[in-house]
Amino acid sequence: MSLIADVIATLRRAGIPHALIGAAAMAVHGVSRSTADTDLLTVDSRVLHEELWSALGPDVTVRVIKGDSDDPLAGNVRLTDAARIVDVVVGRGGWQREIVDGAVPTSIGEVEVPVAGAAAIVLLKLYAGGPKDAWDIRSLLEAAEDGAALRAEIERGVAHLDADGRRLWKRIAAGE
Repeated sequence: MSLIADVIATLRRAGIPHALIGAAAMAVHGVSRSTADTDLLTVDSRVLHEELWSALGPDVTVRVIKGDSDDPLAGNVRLTDAARIVDVVVGRGGWQREIVDGAVPTSIGEVEVPVAGAAAIVLLKLYAGGPKDAWDIRSLLEAAEDGAALRAEIERGVAHLDADGRRLWKRIAAGE
């Protein structure tokens, strides 16, 4: 199996809800771009315990970073093997839990994984707020079958973001 399939199987065995996010999820929504990793989101901090990943074997390197009280994330787990990188991003709950809960199971290659919706991906990218994130957001908006519905769903979620995320959305929504 591939690393992503092994990671998803580990999460499922532990009963840890998760969702595909990042470039792989964007591809499901019609936007293709190159990336070096596959990203998953969870709000379950059990993933931050290295022993959870021990069954992946000695060929997988596990790096756990726990967020402190000032960090917007609870942490991140980077899993690498000879060919791939999987990042498990650990959110803090609330609106991020809604993203995980609302993810739709989708078959991607050899594995079925819950995939975050387009609006959820946009909200996460507004939360991150980098230049590549802005490009990703614009690309998702352009690829949407129903752009008005996507924008309305994003508008409902923007209230969960900090001032920087709301400002970025305002600029993107205005076409800047």
